[in-house]
Formats: sequence, C-alpha cells, structure tokens
Amino acid sequence: MAKRDYYDVLGVPKGADAAAIKKGYRQKAKELHPDRNSDNPDAEAQFKEANEAYEVLKDANKKAAYDRYGHAAFENGMGGGGGGQRGQGDFGSAFSDVFDDLFGDFMGGGRGGGRRGGPQRGNDLRYNLRIKLEDAFSGMQKTITVPTAVACGSCNGTGAEGGSEPQTCPTCNGMGKVRAQQGFFTVERTCPTCNGMGQTIKNPCQSCNGQGRVEKEKSLSVNIPAGVETGTRIRLAGEGEAGMRGGPTGDLYIFIEVNDHALFERENTNLFCRVPVSIATAALGGEIEVPTIDGGRSRVKVPEGSQSGRQMRLRGKGMPALRGGSAGDMFIELAVETPVKLTARQREILKEFDQLSEDNNPQGSSFFQSVKSFWDSMKG
Repeated sequence: MAKRDYYDVLGVPKGADAAAIKKGYRQKAKELHPDRNSDNPDAEAQFKEANEAYEVLKDANKKAAYDRYGHAAFENGMGGGGGGQRGQGDFGSAFSDVFDDLFGDFMGGGRGGGRRGGPQRGNDLRYNLRIKLEDAFSGMQKTITVPTAVACGSCNGTGAEGGSEPQTCPTCNGMGKVRAQQGFFTVERTCPTCNGMGQTIKNPCQSCNGQGRVEKEKSLSVNIPAGVETGTRIRLAGEGEAGMRGGPTGDLYIFIEVNDHALFERENTNLFCRVPVSIATAALGGEIEVPTIDGGRSRVKVPEGSQSGRQMRLRGKGMPALRGGSAGDMFIELAVETPVKLTARQREILKEFDQLSEDNNPQGSSFFQSVKSFWDSMKG
C-alpha cells in the first residue's frame, strides 16, 4: 500500500511551518493514542503513522528533502540518514515532544508551563465574606484576617539553612520527573531523589523544615465595590499561599455573600418591599413615606381605591450596577391593613359605612349575595 502524504497524515497544509506541524501532531497524538482508543484496533497503526510523519517534518533538513522528493527522499539512504525508516521504528522522541502538552495537567504540570521541577507556585486561597445589603449598596473597605503560608524569614523562602542554596537534583537534572522507555510507551514518574522539586537541600532550614514557608495569619484591606451580590468574586493577586522554596505566590479569591434584609428583597439591581397602608388611605388616596436602601425616605402617592398587592415603582432607588450603567428601581407593594381593637365609635362608623356601601362594596354584588343565600340555606 502506498504511503500517505505526511502533511495529510497530520492534517496540515503542504509547506506548513514548525508551529503548525507540532499543533497538528499534538491533535493527532491526542486523538489516536492507544491508551485512549482501546476499542479501536487501528489506532496503534495510525498513531505510528503520525509519529513517522512528525519525525520527518519536525526536522528542517528532512522536511526540505521530503518537500522536494516526497517519500523517495528516504529510500536508498537519501534524506540525511533515512529519517523515514527511523520514524517507523523509533517514535518515542517524537511523542516526547508533546508529552507535557498532552498529559502535563494529569502529571502535576500544567500551570505556568516550562520546567516541572524547581520552585513551585503557592496554592490559591478562598475567603468567604458576608456583608449587609446596605454595604453592598454603598461599597466598603473591609479588613480581613487570612490564615496562610508565607515565605520563611529565616531562609528567605529557599528552604536552605544558613544562606546556602538548593542544588540541582542530579537524578532528574532539575526537571522533577524521570522518564523510562518501556517498549511502546514512554513512562514518566516523579523523581524519587527530590520528590518532584527538581532540587535537593543538604542543610534544610530549621524554621520551616526545608519548605521555604511557614504558617501565619495576615491582615488585608479589601475594597468591596458598590453593587456586589452573592456570588461576586474578588481576586487579590499574589495574596494566596507562598510558593514552595521561593516559588511565586498564589492568589486570594474573596467570595461575597450578601445577608438577607428585614425589609428589602433583591433581584439583580431591583429592590422589592411591602409597605402597610391604612384602609382609609387605600380607599381615599394619600401619601405615605417609605424607607430607601440609602437610609433616606421617599414620599409615595397612593391612588384612591388601591387594593392590597398593588405595586408602584420608584425609579433609580434600587441597587447600583456593579459594572456601570443605571441603578435599578425600587418596587413598593401595598399591604392594606385591617384595623383591630376598634373603639365603639369606630365600630359605629364602620357599620354606617357598610350600610352605605352596597353599591360599591364587593359584598353587595350579586355573586356574594348568591354565596350568602347558599350558606343560609345550608344552615336551615
């Protein structure tokens, strides 16, 4: 069977540059690796084919020969040492080029890229902060205390005693990982000498036991912007845990939780509240004062004949928008109060009012009269 074109094998156009070739090979290696295709009997052969193509195209001299002569460049000793034949049998070096890219996240690499050994970045931290709705409205400056790991002052974060410096691990040459070829596969594991650090310390610091950091609480001033809501996340770069042995510091993430309010309910930037009104004000109309989230009060006109549940809007009296824009609105829901503990005079007035209200009182309607007649007949 004729060999497929190497560019087609990797899914890249003819004449592609080194970056495109590596990207194409990375995708094919991830797609065709036998460990991920145990149910595909052709995956191993296709994976070998991709490795063979990459072995040739990643080498500038071999690529130039292939571009000029095709597969014939590697027949009868042509092509600078028969790269095509080498590609068929030894593809460990090809796969190792992208091993870190494909599996780095699973092997402890990933963040930051580059060398795996040496100083390690500190962990990110999370801090949950509860605030009042009024503070979310106005914004605030808040001081918090965070337990964390900070750089050891005795060794300046190196982990070595007396100003000495860590030494590059002789087993892994500072990579923190060692590789071994086992037939078809290249196996990578943590270096047993330095435990993945890439460095060894002959005289560990007594204060931090060679870790380069110690546990400590630190106080931080946090700016809480106006308009935050539950779930808002604030990032403080470099305020997380100190890195191992002088590594970069992680970040601190503050998660906001806004407490429930006794009067207001929040929905995005809008506020909702229920305001009691007297039966007289609801019937006759009038004005009432309602509190607002900024600590002030606003006068609201109640239309004549208002019923419980009626809503009115105060524009711009809601919460500010976190990322700019117009403030929300405040919605007022009227709750008409029924008077209790009436005086004799109040009872007399209400009875007189009831007698005069058959035309506009719901109880004087034909529906209510029918219901009343039904219950009277049941009692009889």
